Amino acid sequence: MGVHKKSPKASPKQKSATLKSLLDHDSRYNTSSRQSHTDFSLSEYEEILSLVSYCSYTYTFTDPSESPSLRNLKREKLTKLLSIIKPLKKSVAPDEILSPLFAMIMANLFRPLPPSNTSIVRISPDDDDFVATSAAAWPHLHLVYEILLRLVVHLEAKTLREYIDDFFVLNLLALFQSEDPRERDSLKNVYHKIYSKFHSSRSFMRKAMNDVFLHYIFGGDEKHCGIGDLLEIWGTIINGFSVPLKEEHKLFLMRVLVPLHRPKGLQAYHKQLAYCVYQFVEKEPMLGVVVVKGVLRYWPMTNCQKEVLLIGELEELVENMGIEQYKILALPLCKQITKCLNSWNSQVAERALYVWNNERFVKMTMEGINEVFPVVVRGMEKNIKGHWSKSVRQLTENVKEMLEEMEPFLYSKCLSELDRCDSVSCEEEIRQKEMWGKIEIAAKMNRFDYDS
Repeated sequence: MGVHKKSPKASPKQKSATLKSLLDHDSRYNTSSRQSHTDFSLSEYEEILSLVSYCSYTYTFTDPSESPSLRNLKREKLTKLLSIIKPLKKSVAPDEILSPLFAMIMANLFRPLPPSNTSIVRISPDDDDFVATSAAAWPHLHLVYEILLRLVVHLEAKTLREYIDDFFVLNLLALFQSEDPRERDSLKNVYHKIYSKFHSSRSFMRKAMNDVFLHYIFGGDEKHCGIGDLLEIWGTIINGFSVPLKEEHKLFLMRVLVPLHRPKGLQAYHKQLAYCVYQFVEKEPMLGVVVVKGVLRYWPMTNCQKEVLLIGELEELVENMGIEQYKILALPLCKQITKCLNSWNSQVAERALYVWNNERFVKMTMEGINEVFPVVVRGMEKNIKGHWSKSVRQLTENVKEMLEEMEPFLYSKCLSELDRCDSVSCEEEIRQKEMWGKIEIAAKMNRFDYDS
């Protein structure tokens, strides 16, 4: 049998040396592993954390005790941070960087907005009389938005999901009330990029935007500056809807987009709203009936600028509708256009008369000609006889000539019927005056008898 030699016992000195070498090896492995999964060197890694820590402190730009030099230093550090993050590739940012980075972004962006200093109601977004309020901290904010956009674009959704949650989305939406158009433009880009990347969050993001719209329409808050920007985001979303449209999307049209025609601030976002509505009707023309009836329901009584906008929108909607829709809408639509051409506001009247230059609108009129013509002829004759504006009377004469050429017999018949109705109403008016005269005489006689 062989002799078993005892293995030599390791001395304490050897043991400690072995543990140290293992720890050193593990440290080198972790560092190399971190660098292999990131684009940052160890020095850049430490620099980023230092920059993020400094930039987490916010300046109001309105407090006189704040140091301008320190504000400029923060701007320089944000610029430096952006330059480091710009070459970022997909899935390469560790949690040790992203966690403080998003905390810094939230500390800078998610702030209470100043109270509104101006009314959002204006003729158009390009109205020269409207002066937008600039965000005081924009020198810092625009860099923070650039950093956020860079992260959203270049990192994968699974990496960002822990940081961009429902709370983050709702806070972004709240910032759309900012009166600074530059900030809203940045928000629009970021929100749309998030929507494009986070497929599982799309339903929530749409619902959150709808809640903003509904609160604006029915909540009495008509000073929201970001309605047009949110509708612009919706325009790109609707563009991607497949046909046939889902019931959810049709409900959005009927319950949100159509009622958005009601607020008095319509002029500020009408262009974006009309584009969204137009896309729905383009995809499914039958929805045009719902839209037109809804617009007529919310027709303004005293806002001439809104009337001009809505007349133009109705004219565009008619372009995408078919014969079946024309038969349904010919009479209600022509009644409203006739009311508008009789308006004492010359801009409204002229815009309504110009609609008759549209071949599709004239074609729609022909679908309900027997019902439509009496209404139109009455409106035309009323303008020719009594409108104060010479240009409106001249335009009315031109439209009358066109209609007489199209349907001379029917126009003449409607004119004769109009004359007959006028004579009947005139006789009725005379009869009523005579009756009231007799009543007044009888009242005076009774009063005389009572006094005597």
